[in-house]
Amino acid sequence: MKARNALDADAVHWSRQGGDWQLALRGDWRGQTRALAPPPAPGPAAGERVRLDSGALGDWDHEAAPRLWSLLAPLRRGGAVLDLSSLPEALRAPLELALPAPGSAIETVPEHVDEGGLLAKLRAGWEDALHTAAFLGEVVLSLGRLLRGRAVMRPSDYFRQLDLVGPLSLPIVSLTCFLIGLMLAYMGGAQLERIGAQSFIADVVTVGMVRELAGLMTGVILAGRVGAAFAAQLGSMRANEEIDALRALGIDPIDYLVLPRLLAMLTMAPLLIAYAALVGVLAGLPPVVGIYGVPAWEYLNKCQQALTWTHLWIGLFKGTMYIGLVALAGCREGLHAGRDAQSVGAATTTAVVKGLLWIVVAASASTILFQSLGF
Repeated sequence: MKARNALDADAVHWSRQGGDWQLALRGDWRGQTRALAPPPAPGPAAGERVRLDSGALGDWDHEAAPRLWSLLAPLRRGGAVLDLSSLPEALRAPLELALPAPGSAIETVPEHVDEGGLLAKLRAGWEDALHTAAFLGEVVLSLGRLLRGRAVMRPSDYFRQLDLVGPLSLPIVSLTCFLIGLMLAYMGGAQLERIGAQSFIADVVTVGMVRELAGLMTGVILAGRVGAAFAAQLGSMRANEEIDALRALGIDPIDYLVLPRLLAMLTMAPLLIAYAALVGVLAGLPPVVGIYGVPAWEYLNKCQQALTWTHLWIGLFKGTMYIGLVALAGCREGLHAGRDAQSVGAATTTAVVKGLLWIVVAASASTILFQSLGF
């Protein structure tokens, strides 16, 4: 016991690094209940960062979180910015729930009030990009845990999301792609009729729908229908502190909430895109037969000749990529939403805008890449 008391006397070490404070946790904390040493006077001022370093922390028990809370709570009330990112998850989660928070979770980056300045906007954009990169990294790690059989994902959640993404999306996908195919056949035929090449309308419709428009329009539809729903669901859970409760229980929200949604979208994507392409190609039949006088059998035969495996796999790959980006955008904005109703609405809007932006960027980049490679 004497050895433990000696360690307890030096369980924390305060130091200054530039304008920030560093609190180093040391030694074996098991069985310790004594108060931790406060920072040297005058201590961290409002707005100053206090970064916790747990690199030298040994074993600890259930008393560790209350002891840290009694030390950090006064600092947080005084306006200090606490960086708990280096703490173990099982120790950080209860602290994030228990410590007083000015309307948000524990900050890892201080917020900037000057919303009108160009520098503040650039900083906010850079921080958003960093958070997005961190989220994508967490998703990759979660997929790795799933492949090893260690991810906490319920099959019932996955099948529920399959129903939301697939069968319930068929009516709007059918209507939209039918109108797109109809318009493509009519406008393409108007140009080809000038040179007497109405029979090539089938090539325009087939290649356009299978290779580009089926996946693109399906991604746009799901961005407004499913991506927004993901952001609203996860944002509401964050506002109600349900995600914090999962972390406190030691459950990774990425495994439990994001994986079922992402995998459901990726599973249904090829089926939805193939269905959308078929609807779009058949939608070109009425104007080709009724307006441009091409026989139905000739149109269908030309469609079959124009459809190649290259067009098919490129269309399925690009469409699946678009839909995966939509799922990631919705989940990313939902998990990082604020804790009030207005923030949930803003996260939903941002998820749709960001999903559409990612689709456009991915479509442009992939088209240039495949054309450059000769596909």
